[in-house]
Amino acid sequence: MKFSILSPALALAFAAYALADDSDVISLTSDTFSSVDTEPLILVEFFAPWCGHCKALAPHYEEAATALKEKNIKLAKVDCVDQADLCQANGIQGYPTLKVYKNGTPTDYAGPRKADGIISYYDVTASNVGEIKNADKFVAIAYVSSTSDAPAAAFSQVAEAHREDFLFGLSTDKDVFASENVSPPTVVVYRSFDEPKVAYPYPIVDAKAEDFEEWMADLAIPVIDEVSSDNYGIYAQSAKPLAYVFIDPSVENKDEIIASVRPVAQEFKSKVNFVWIDAIKFGDHAKALNLQEPKWPSFVIQDVKQQLKYPYDQTKEVTAESVRDWTKKFVTGELEPELKSQPIPESQDESVFTLVGKQFDEVVFDDSKDVFVEFYASWCGHCKRLKPTWDQLGDKYADVKDKLIVAKMEATENDLPPSVPFRVSGFPTIKFKPAGSREFIDYEGDRSYDSLVAFVEENAKNSLVPVALGDDGAQTHFSAGNESAEPVVAEKHDEL
Repeated sequence: MKFSILSPALALAFAAYALADDSDVISLTSDTFSSVDTEPLILVEFFAPWCGHCKALAPHYEEAATALKEKNIKLAKVDCVDQADLCQANGIQGYPTLKVYKNGTPTDYAGPRKADGIISYYDVTASNVGEIKNADKFVAIAYVSSTSDAPAAAFSQVAEAHREDFLFGLSTDKDVFASENVSPPTVVVYRSFDEPKVAYPYPIVDAKAEDFEEWMADLAIPVIDEVSSDNYGIYAQSAKPLAYVFIDPSVENKDEIIASVRPVAQEFKSKVNFVWIDAIKFGDHAKALNLQEPKWPSFVIQDVKQQLKYPYDQTKEVTAESVRDWTKKFVTGELEPELKSQPIPESQDESVFTLVGKQFDEVVFDDSKDVFVEFYASWCGHCKRLKPTWDQLGDKYADVKDKLIVAKMEATENDLPPSVPFRVSGFPTIKFKPAGSREFIDYEGDRSYDSLVAFVEENAKNSLVPVALGDDGAQTHFSAGNESAEPVVAEKHDEL
C-alpha cells in the first residue's frame, strides 16, 4: 500500500526529479526565481546536467509535474551549471537538491523520488472523492473545515511518519462532506476488504498522532487474509500473536476452509491476527513453527514477540470448532508452547557444552555457575569461523566447568523457553549469564580469543582459578596461567 501527505506543503514533499526542457516543469533563472515568493507552494529542483542521479530520475519528476498541473501544484527546476550564482545563493552543495517553497520560505525536501509518490497525495474534492476512495486497499481521509483545525496537524504527523504504508487525503470541501454524509472534523478509513468504511469512533478534537496510528494499524489488518513476504511485515510489527491456517491452495475446498475460519478470526480479532498461508510454497515456514508433517490444513498460533509456537495436533482434523477451541485456550493461557529441541546428548565429551532446548533452564539458570553461550546456525559462515576460537575458549576453562560453562546451541534446531528474556535474531549471538543472576549480558566485542577471555574474566562471578587435590587430599589452588606459582593449601575439614 502507498502513503501520502495531507497538507499542500507535505503534498509537494512527494515530488521528485525532472530535467526535460519541453515539459510541465518550470525552468527558473536568476531573473525569474523571485516568482517563488508569490506561490503558496512550489517544489524546486536544483540540478546539474551531468548528474547521473538527476538523469536517471528525470522521468519521475516530469510525470509528477504533469499529474500535479491539474491540481495547480507547480514543480520547477534550476540548472546549477547555467545558474551557478543563483544556486550558490540558495546554499546548494550537491545534486539533485530539492526544496519546498511556501510563500517564498524554503524547507528541505526529503521525501520519495518517484512519480507515484506525488500523485498518491490527493486534495479531496467533489470531483475526485469517488476515485480517491478506491485508489488503494487502505485510504484514510481527514474531513476538516480548515487545515488549521484539529485534528489536521496530528493527522499530518501520522501521514508523514507512514508515507510508505497508506494513502491519505484531506478535504475541506463542503460538497464532499454532503456527498460522504460526514460532519467535520472526522477521519474515515476506506478499505477494499472487510467493513469498507470506518469512521474514527473516539473523541477526535484532542486525538493525538499515536491515537490515529494505533487505530489505523488495527484497521489495516484484515480479519483473515493470505500472508506472504509482501505483507508479513504488517503482522510482524503488530503486538498481537499470529494464527496461521496452512492450506494447499490447489484443493477445491480452499475457499470453504477460509470462510469457515473467518467467524473465529472475527471473534478473536482484538487479541489475535489470523492469516492463511500457502502450505506448499512455505512448507519450511511450517516446520519452523513446529508443524512437522506435510498434512494440510494445519493450524498453529505463534507469539511473534516471544517466538513461541503453539501448533494444533496434526493427527486431528482442523475445523472451525477445533480452531476456536485452540484459540480460546491460547488466549486464556491454558496452552503450553511446544519447544523444538534436539535430543539431549548422551555424553558431553568436548570442552564446549552442547546445549539443547530441553536442558536450557536446567543448565543456564544453574545459580552456581557462570554461563557463556554462543547461539549459532550450522549454515552460518561467521559461526564456522568462530568455532576454533570458541573451542579454544572451552579448553581454557575446561578445569573449572563446575564454575563456568562455555556452551553452544544450534538456535535453528532449538527453541528458547519462555523463561528467557530475549530472542535470537542473528548469528552468532553470544550471551553471558553471571552466576546467581537471571540477567544476560550481550557480548559485542570482536571475536578474538583474547577479547573473549577478557570479557569472561571481567564478568564472571565465580573464581576461575583451577582447584587440584594435593598428595594429602587437601585442595590446592593454582594461579591461572602461572605454573610456577606457589600452591596455597586450603584448611582441611572433616566431612560429617
